[in-house]
Amino acid sequence: MYSFKALVEKFSEGFASAHFPEAPATLYDPCNYFLTIGGKRIRPILCLMGNELFNDIDKDAYQLATAIELFHNFTLIHDDIMDAAALRRGMETVHTKYNTNTAILSGDVMMIQAYEYLNKINGPYLQRILRIFNATAKEVCEGQQIDMDFEQKDRVSLDDYIHMITLKTSVLLAASLEMGAIIGGASEGNCRHLYEFGKNLGIAFQIQDDYLDAFGDPIKFGKEVGGDIRQNKKTFLLLHTLEVAPEEQRDQLLQLMKDQSSEKVQKVLQIYKACGVDAWANTLKEQYLQIAMKHLEDIAVVSSRKQALKELANFLIQRDV
Repeated sequence: MYSFKALVEKFSEGFASAHFPEAPATLYDPCNYFLTIGGKRIRPILCLMGNELFNDIDKDAYQLATAIELFHNFTLIHDDIMDAAALRRGMETVHTKYNTNTAILSGDVMMIQAYEYLNKINGPYLQRILRIFNATAKEVCEGQQIDMDFEQKDRVSLDDYIHMITLKTSVLLAASLEMGAIIGGASEGNCRHLYEFGKNLGIAFQIQDDYLDAFGDPIKFGKEVGGDIRQNKKTFLLLHTLEVAPEEQRDQLLQLMKDQSSEKVQKVLQIYKACGVDAWANTLKEQYLQIAMKHLEDIAVVSSRKQALKELANFLIQRDV
Protein backbone atom coordinates (compact mmCIF):
# COMPACT_ATOMS: atom_id res chain seq x y z
CA MET A 1 0.00 0.00 0.00
CA TYR A 2 1.10 3.54 -0.74
CA SER A 3 1.76 6.15 1.93
CA PHE A 4 0.01 9.50 1.66
CA LYS A 5 3.25 11.11 0.52
CA ALA A 6 3.81 8.46 -2.16
CA LEU A 7 0.24 8.87 -3.42
CA VAL A 8 0.67 12.65 -3.59
CA GLU A 9 3.78 12.19 -5.72
CA LYS A 10 2.12 9.59 -7.94
CA PHE A 11 -1.06 11.61 -8.45
CA SER A 12 0.78 14.92 -8.91
CA GLU A 13 2.96 13.42 -11.63
CA GLY A 14 -0.11 12.49 -13.68
CA PHE A 15 -2.03 15.64 -12.78
CA ALA A 16 0.79 17.81 -14.11
CA SER A 17 -0.17 16.86 -17.66
CA ALA A 18 -2.15 19.36 -19.75
CA HIS A 19 -5.89 19.48 -18.98
CA PHE A 20 -6.83 22.28 -21.36
CA PRO A 21 -6.21 23.26 -24.99
CA GLU A 22 -3.87 26.16 -25.82
CA ALA A 23 -6.46 28.52 -27.29
CA PRO A 24 -7.95 30.82 -26.34
CA ALA A 25 -5.01 31.47 -24.06
CA THR A 26 -6.91 34.24 -22.30
CA LEU A 27 -9.31 31.56 -20.98
CA TYR A 28 -6.99 28.62 -20.38
CA ASP A 29 -3.80 30.31 -19.14
CA PRO A 30 -5.54 31.38 -15.89
CA CYS A 31 -6.64 27.75 -15.38
CA ASN A 32 -3.10 26.47 -15.86
CA TYR A 33 -1.73 29.20 -13.63
CA PHE A 34 -4.06 28.29 -10.78
CA LEU A 35 -3.34 24.56 -11.04
CA THR A 36 0.42 25.13 -10.91
CA ILE A 37 0.55 27.26 -7.76
CA GLY A 38 0.35 24.22 -5.54
CA GLY A 39 -2.11 22.76 -3.08
CA LYS A 40 -2.09 19.72 -0.84
CA ARG A 41 -4.22 17.58 -3.22
CA ILE A 42 -6.01 16.18 -0.18
CA ARG A 43 -9.33 15.37 -1.86
CA PRO A 44 -8.02 13.37 -4.82
CA ILE A 45 -5.62 11.52 -2.53
CA LEU A 46 -8.53 10.63 -0.25
CA CYS A 47 -10.27 9.18 -3.30
CA LEU A 48 -7.24 6.99 -4.04
CA MET A 49 -6.91 6.01 -0.38
CA GLY A 50 -10.60 5.09 -0.26
CA ASN A 51 -10.02 2.78 -3.21
CA GLU A 52 -6.83 1.28 -1.78
CA LEU A 53 -8.46 0.63 1.59
CA PHE A 54 -10.38 -2.22 -0.09
CA ASN A 55 -8.42 -3.14 -3.22
CA ASP A 56 -5.53 -2.25 -5.49
CA ILE A 57 -5.96 1.22 -6.97
CA ASP A 58 -7.98 1.02 -10.17
CA LYS A 59 -7.21 3.31 -13.12
CA ASP A 60 -10.79 4.61 -12.84
CA ALA A 61 -9.86 6.00 -9.42
CA TYR A 62 -7.25 8.23 -11.06
CA GLN A 63 -9.83 9.60 -13.50
CA LEU A 64 -12.18 10.27 -10.60
CA ALA A 65 -9.41 11.82 -8.47
CA THR A 66 -8.54 14.20 -11.31
CA ALA A 67 -12.19 15.21 -11.66
CA ILE A 68 -12.40 15.84 -7.92
CA GLU A 69 -9.28 18.03 -7.91
CA LEU A 70 -10.51 20.07 -10.88
CA PHE A 71 -13.89 20.55 -9.22
CA HIS A 72 -12.23 21.64 -5.98
CA ASN A 73 -10.06 24.19 -7.79
CA PHE A 74 -13.14 25.51 -9.59
CA THR A 75 -14.74 26.21 -6.21
CA LEU A 76 -11.58 27.94 -4.98
CA ILE A 77 -11.42 30.29 -7.96
CA HIS A 78 -15.04 31.33 -7.40
CA ASP A 79 -14.67 31.46 -3.61
CA ASP A 80 -11.76 33.87 -3.97
CA ILE A 81 -13.92 36.17 -6.08
CA MET A 82 -16.75 36.11 -3.53
CA ASP A 83 -14.36 36.61 -0.62
CA ALA A 84 -12.41 39.37 -2.41
CA ALA A 85 -9.26 37.43 -1.52
CA ALA A 86 -5.97 38.75 -2.91
CA LEU A 87 -3.87 35.65 -2.13
CA ARG A 88 -4.32 31.90 -2.47
CA ARG A 89 -1.47 29.59 -1.45
CA GLY A 90 0.74 32.67 -1.18
CA MET A 91 0.14 33.66 -4.82
CA GLU A 92 -2.17 36.11 -6.53
CA THR A 93 -5.72 34.84 -6.97
CA VAL A 94 -7.00 34.46 -10.53
CA HIS A 95 -9.34 37.45 -10.41
CA THR A 96 -6.52 39.60 -9.01
CA LYS A 97 -3.91 38.50 -11.55
CA TYR A 98 -6.26 38.60 -14.54
CA ASN A 99 -9.77 40.00 -13.96
CA THR A 100 -13.05 38.94 -12.41
CA ASN A 101 -14.86 38.03 -15.63
CA THR A 102 -11.97 35.86 -16.80
CA ALA A 103 -11.81 34.19 -13.38
CA ILE A 104 -15.51 33.32 -13.56
CA LEU A 105 -15.14 31.76 -17.02
CA SER A 106 -11.94 29.93 -16.10
CA GLY A 107 -13.66 28.43 -13.08
CA ASP A 108 -16.62 27.41 -15.23
CA VAL A 109 -14.49 25.64 -17.82
CA MET A 110 -12.53 23.89 -15.07
CA MET A 111 -15.79 22.46 -13.75
CA ILE A 112 -16.76 21.28 -17.24
CA GLN A 113 -13.36 19.63 -17.65
CA ALA A 114 -13.97 17.72 -14.42
CA TYR A 115 -16.93 16.01 -16.09
CA GLU A 116 -14.73 15.10 -19.06
CA TYR A 117 -12.66 13.00 -16.66
CA LEU A 118 -15.75 11.46 -15.09
CA ASN A 119 -16.78 10.37 -18.58
CA LYS A 120 -13.55 8.36 -18.83
CA ILE A 121 -14.64 6.04 -16.01
CA ASN A 122 -15.45 2.61 -17.47
CA GLY A 123 -16.65 0.59 -14.48
CA PRO A 124 -20.28 -0.38 -13.76
CA TYR A 125 -20.32 2.04 -10.83
CA LEU A 126 -20.29 5.19 -13.01
CA GLN A 127 -23.95 6.10 -12.47
CA ARG A 128 -23.62 5.71 -8.71
CA ILE A 129 -20.50 7.87 -8.68
CA LEU A 130 -22.19 10.53 -10.82
CA ARG A 131 -25.11 10.69 -8.39
CA ILE A 132 -22.77 11.18 -5.44
CA PHE A 133 -20.59 13.66 -7.32
CA ASN A 134 -23.55 15.77 -8.41
CA ALA A 135 -25.23 15.70 -5.00
CA THR A 136 -21.95 16.71 -3.38
CA ALA A 137 -21.37 19.53 -5.88
CA LYS A 138 -24.79 20.97 -5.07
CA GLU A 139 -24.15 20.69 -1.33
CA VAL A 140 -20.85 22.57 -1.70
CA CYS A 141 -22.69 25.39 -3.48
CA GLU A 142 -25.38 25.38 -0.78
CA GLY A 143 -22.70 25.65 1.89
CA GLN A 144 -21.07 28.61 0.15
CA GLN A 145 -24.42 30.39 -0.14
CA ILE A 146 -25.24 29.77 3.52
CA ASP A 147 -21.80 31.13 4.42
CA MET A 148 -22.56 34.31 2.48
CA ASP A 149 -26.03 34.51 4.03
CA PHE A 150 -24.41 34.48 7.47
CA GLU A 151 -22.73 37.79 6.63
CA GLN A 152 -26.15 39.47 6.61
CA LYS A 153 -27.30 37.98 9.93
CA ASP A 154 -26.62 39.48 13.34
CA ARG A 155 -26.59 36.12 15.12
CA VAL A 156 -25.79 32.59 13.94
CA SER A 157 -25.84 29.53 16.18
CA LEU A 158 -22.91 27.14 16.45
CA ASP A 159 -25.14 24.38 15.06
CA ASP A 160 -25.87 26.54 12.02
CA TYR A 161 -22.17 27.09 11.57
CA ILE A 162 -21.36 23.37 11.79
CA HIS A 163 -24.08 22.68 9.21
CA MET A 164 -22.54 25.24 6.89
CA ILE A 165 -18.99 23.92 7.07
CA THR A 166 -20.28 20.36 6.69
CA LEU A 167 -21.73 21.35 3.33
CA LYS A 168 -19.02 23.75 2.23
CA THR A 169 -16.00 21.63 3.20
CA SER A 170 -16.71 18.24 4.75
CA VAL A 171 -19.00 16.59 2.22
CA LEU A 172 -16.37 16.75 -0.55
CA LEU A 173 -13.78 15.08 1.66
CA ALA A 174 -16.32 12.45 2.66
CA ALA A 175 -17.58 11.84 -0.88
CA SER A 176 -14.02 11.57 -2.21
CA LEU A 177 -13.38 8.70 0.19
CA GLU A 178 -16.74 7.05 -0.50
CA MET A 179 -16.48 7.22 -4.29
CA GLY A 180 -12.97 5.76 -4.16
CA ALA A 181 -14.25 2.97 -1.91
CA ILE A 182 -17.06 2.20 -4.37
CA ILE A 183 -14.48 1.66 -7.10
CA GLY A 184 -12.63 -0.61 -4.66
CA GLY A 185 -15.74 -2.76 -4.19
CA ALA A 186 -16.58 -1.71 -0.62
CA SER A 187 -19.87 -2.75 0.98
CA GLU A 188 -22.65 -0.26 1.73
CA GLY A 189 -21.86 -0.39 5.44
CA ASN A 190 -18.17 0.23 4.95
CA CYS A 191 -18.93 3.09 2.54
CA ARG A 192 -21.17 4.69 5.15
CA HIS A 193 -18.53 4.48 7.89
CA LEU A 194 -15.89 5.86 5.54
CA TYR A 195 -18.18 8.75 4.57
CA GLU A 196 -18.79 9.59 8.24
CA PHE A 197 -15.06 9.39 8.90
CA GLY A 198 -14.45 11.90 6.12
CA LYS A 199 -17.31 14.17 7.15
CA ASN A 200 -16.22 14.49 10.78
CA LEU A 201 -12.57 14.78 9.80
CA GLY A 202 -13.64 17.57 7.45
CA ILE A 203 -15.36 19.46 10.26
CA ALA A 204 -12.23 19.18 12.41
CA PHE A 205 -10.16 20.24 9.40
CA GLN A 206 -12.30 23.35 8.83
CA ILE A 207 -12.17 24.28 12.51
CA GLN A 208 -8.38 24.09 12.23
CA ASP A 209 -8.50 26.15 9.03
CA ASP A 210 -10.57 28.88 10.69
CA TYR A 211 -8.23 28.82 13.66
CA LEU A 212 -5.20 29.26 11.39
CA ASP A 213 -6.92 32.12 9.56
CA ALA A 214 -6.93 33.99 12.85
CA PHE A 215 -3.86 32.67 14.67
CA GLY A 216 -1.67 31.15 11.94
CA ASP A 217 1.64 32.27 10.51
CA PRO A 218 0.84 34.01 7.17
CA ILE A 219 4.11 32.78 5.62
CA LYS A 220 3.32 29.14 6.43
CA PHE A 221 -0.45 29.46 5.89
CA GLY A 222 -0.11 31.05 2.45
CA LYS A 223 -2.94 33.50 3.03
CA GLU A 224 -3.40 36.79 4.81
CA VAL A 225 -4.09 36.18 8.49
CA GLY A 226 -7.37 37.68 9.64
CA GLY A 227 -9.18 37.45 6.32
CA ASP A 228 -12.29 36.06 8.01
CA ILE A 229 -12.20 38.86 10.58
CA ARG A 230 -11.95 41.53 7.88
CA GLN A 231 -14.91 39.96 6.05
CA ASN A 232 -16.94 39.59 9.29
CA LYS A 233 -17.31 35.86 8.62
CA LYS A 234 -19.46 34.08 11.19
CA THR A 235 -16.75 31.58 12.08
CA PHE A 236 -16.84 29.39 15.18
CA LEU A 237 -14.31 31.78 16.76
CA LEU A 238 -16.66 34.73 16.48
CA LEU A 239 -19.77 32.75 17.45
CA HIS A 240 -18.21 31.28 20.58
CA THR A 241 -16.75 34.63 21.64
CA LEU A 242 -20.16 36.30 21.33
CA GLU A 243 -21.58 33.55 23.56
CA VAL A 244 -18.99 33.67 26.33
CA ALA A 245 -17.62 37.22 26.30
CA PRO A 246 -18.58 39.63 29.10
CA GLU A 247 -21.00 42.31 27.97
CA GLU A 248 -18.34 44.97 27.56
CA GLN A 249 -16.14 42.80 25.34
CA ARG A 250 -19.15 41.56 23.37
CA ASP A 251 -20.17 45.15 22.67
CA GLN A 252 -16.60 45.95 21.61
CA LEU A 253 -16.61 42.97 19.26
CA LEU A 254 -19.93 43.96 17.69
CA GLN A 255 -18.62 47.48 17.21
CA LEU A 256 -15.41 46.19 15.63
CA MET A 257 -17.47 44.30 13.05
CA LYS A 258 -18.46 47.72 11.67
CA ASP A 259 -14.84 48.87 11.66
CA GLN A 260 -12.64 48.66 8.56
CA SER A 261 -9.50 50.20 10.02
CA SER A 262 -6.08 48.55 9.81
CA GLU A 263 -6.19 47.82 13.55
CA LYS A 264 -9.39 45.77 13.34
CA VAL A 265 -7.78 42.32 13.12
CA GLN A 266 -5.44 42.79 16.08
CA LYS A 267 -8.19 44.24 18.25
CA VAL A 268 -10.50 41.31 17.52
CA LEU A 269 -7.70 38.80 18.16
CA GLN A 270 -7.07 40.39 21.56
CA ILE A 271 -10.71 39.78 22.50
CA TYR A 272 -10.56 36.20 21.17
CA LYS A 273 -7.50 35.46 23.30
CA ALA A 274 -9.00 37.10 26.37
CA CYS A 275 -12.03 34.81 26.04
CA GLY A 276 -9.89 31.67 25.63
CA VAL A 277 -11.31 30.89 22.22
CA ASP A 278 -8.03 29.36 21.00
CA ALA A 279 -8.05 26.65 23.67
CA TRP A 280 -11.78 26.04 23.16
CA ALA A 281 -11.18 25.62 19.43
CA ASN A 282 -8.64 22.88 20.01
CA THR A 283 -11.09 21.03 22.27
CA LEU A 284 -13.89 21.22 19.69
CA LYS A 285 -11.54 20.08 16.95
CA GLU A 286 -10.49 17.07 19.02
CA GLN A 287 -14.12 16.06 19.62
CA TYR A 288 -14.83 15.78 15.90
CA LEU A 289 -11.52 14.03 15.29
CA GLN A 290 -12.44 11.34 17.81
CA ILE A 291 -15.84 10.78 16.16
CA ALA A 292 -14.06 10.40 12.83
CA MET A 293 -11.56 7.89 14.22
CA LYS A 294 -14.38 5.78 15.73
CA HIS A 295 -15.99 5.43 12.29
CA LEU A 296 -12.62 4.48 10.81
CA GLU A 297 -12.22 1.87 13.52
CA ASP A 298 -15.63 0.37 12.64
CA ILE A 299 -14.74 -0.25 8.99
CA ALA A 300 -14.48 -3.99 8.40
CA VAL A 301 -10.98 -4.31 6.98
CA VAL A 302 -7.75 -5.37 8.64
CA SER A 303 -6.27 -2.66 10.84
CA SER A 304 -3.03 -2.37 8.88
CA ARG A 305 -4.93 -1.12 5.82
CA LYS A 306 -6.28 1.81 7.86
CA GLN A 307 -2.88 3.05 9.00
CA ALA A 308 -2.36 5.50 6.13
CA LEU A 309 -5.74 7.15 6.82
CA LYS A 310 -4.93 7.41 10.54
CA GLU A 311 -1.65 9.11 9.74
CA LEU A 312 -3.34 11.47 7.29
CA ALA A 313 -6.00 12.43 9.82
CA ASN A 314 -3.38 13.30 12.41
CA PHE A 315 -1.38 15.27 9.84
CA LEU A 316 -4.39 17.34 8.76
CA ILE A 317 -5.47 18.20 12.27
CA GLN A 318 -2.05 18.93 13.70
CA ARG A 319 -0.87 21.01 10.71
CA ASP A 320 0.14 24.66 11.00
CA VAL A 321 -0.40 25.47 7.32
